[in-house]
Amino acid sequence: MSQVGTLYIVSAPSGAGKSSLINALLAEERNYQAQVSVSHTTRAPRPGEVDGKHYHFVDEAEFKQLISDNAFFEWAEVFGNYYGTSRFTIEESLAQGIDILLDIDWQGARQVREIMPEAKGIFILPPSRAELEARLNKRGQDSAEIIAKRMQEAQSEISHYDEYDYLIVNDDFDTASKELSAILLSLRSKQDKQTIKYSTTIKELLAI
Repeated sequence: MSQVGTLYIVSAPSGAGKSSLINALLAEERNYQAQVSVSHTTRAPRPGEVDGKHYHFVDEAEFKQLISDNAFFEWAEVFGNYYGTSRFTIEESLAQGIDILLDIDWQGARQVREIMPEAKGIFILPPSRAELEARLNKRGQDSAEIIAKRMQEAQSEISHYDEYDYLIVNDDFDTASKELSAILLSLRSKQDKQTIKYSTTIKELLAI
């Protein structure tokens, strides 16, 4: 019997380094598979984004039809655009033994837990408000008004940290990256999953 994958909910305020940590994790060599879920969205692709790799880009009518078809684990409207996580894709990947990382906010996390309470939550924190604001400014992508709005959103997002199973403070990137990797590895080694993986060996040993 193959090992079932684990669903990880990864949340963080914008600028905490969540995407960079996930990308570093996926670049690691390991003896099991892990991948990030590709969400559906109604927003326009940004330069360099590829349909099916970064997002599944759909129009609003198609997105609302998917909602009606109960095709999403979770969905939300953010800054005037819709985002959603495919139920079928997640369930299929987990059944194949692939660990899935969901890059979603606390509201989406609540929706996912209602459907799959065994999902594990990981919250990425910045080391301080000042550092978070500095990182947002360093991007050079947003106006002062947008950055101020993101800082307000960050406070709201961070207030839900206690709804997650694990906390990682992204102060030193290498340390935070190792902590994220360790979480996945530790759950892969849990007794219940090891029992499935080594069931034949265990039965033989118990027969001695």
